[in-house]
Amino acid sequence: MKRFFIQAGALTLALIVCVSCASCVNVHENEVPPEKLLAEKILAEMTLEQKVGQLFLLHGYDVLEYNLPAAEEYNAGGVILFAGYFENATPETARAGVEALQAASAIPLFIGIDEEGGVVSRVSLYPQFRSSGIFKSPRQLMESGGEELVRSDTDEKCELLKSLGINLNLAPVSDVSTNEKDFIYARSAGNADAAEIYVRAFVEESVKNSVGSCLKHFPGYGDNEDTHIGVSVDKRPYERLESSDFIPVKAGIKAGVGLVMVSHNIVECMDADNPASLSDEVHRILRQELGFGGIAISDDLGMDAIATQYGIGEAAVKAIECGNDMITTSNLAEQYEAVLEAVQSGRISVERIDESVLRILEYKIELGIITEPEE
Repeated sequence: MKRFFIQAGALTLALIVCVSCASCVNVHENEVPPEKLLAEKILAEMTLEQKVGQLFLLHGYDVLEYNLPAAEEYNAGGVILFAGYFENATPETARAGVEALQAASAIPLFIGIDEEGGVVSRVSLYPQFRSSGIFKSPRQLMESGGEELVRSDTDEKCELLKSLGINLNLAPVSDVSTNEKDFIYARSAGNADAAEIYVRAFVEESVKNSVGSCLKHFPGYGDNEDTHIGVSVDKRPYERLESSDFIPVKAGIKAGVGLVMVSHNIVECMDADNPASLSDEVHRILRQELGFGGIAISDDLGMDAIATQYGIGEAAVKAIECGNDMITTSNLAEQYEAVLEAVQSGRISVERIDESVLRILEYKIELGIITEPEE
């Protein structure tokens, strides 16, 4: 199987030459960006099976051998590495494992991690990766050093992750929380103003370092319960979300965040019948009201809030139907087959799949994950 970033290399070079030449000074405003042209070229060469595979970001297992079939057989869009992967590794062996995953994939992978700092830290838990200990939490950073410390901390994180071949950090947390009894409190930067500053600084530094970033968890946890263990219903009025929770989200979008993770909360003012991750209206608001044009990704569809209400396969199909571009999963085989069958039967159109895959490819090109080959 050919690696698409190699096939597309000549096109990349041609585009770079074209953009650089003097005859192209007067560029039309509606000219298609080079990244999109390259993504469209790659998309046209992909099989349906490869396209469906790109919709999945696999997690839940720390054993490298489990992730290899995801890359090789299912053409997964990416994998998320958990702390167990690093516990008995060295920087050299951790990097080698990531390189093995990339070598097994025809389309370069997102290699993701949850390195938020504080209670959610995967790499910095272990002194062989960071001798000074776990990265500070968002709240600790804002309280002890503010924006300047957030920026230097993010730079250090990015350098560490890049040294291990990790290209996507599933952070920053954009949730607003001021009550220490809230589920999300320990992971939040604080009130809306603090979260806005934190998110903007984090995303801007990530962009500078060419490391992917992901806002989570839209529309905002607030004081709601943990959806890992059950259904959570958010009864706050829409005006409250606009004046608080949406503020850091808008800041992250403006700063250039690549992904937004949608939670499983049922937000009654937006959609009283469906979890946010499976809601057409929530995704409409994210796209049209907040102006997000990147990758919308569901929180893990294996969480109890979803698993107890829907079948594993049906949840994946609904997630794509309502507007998610990617699905966070620990049930890759079952959900992959369900989505593939839905496309083959006509329930989901190929055009709908192409829309999402194009966004995924564009962001991989933007981050340098998909590149031209060396001459």
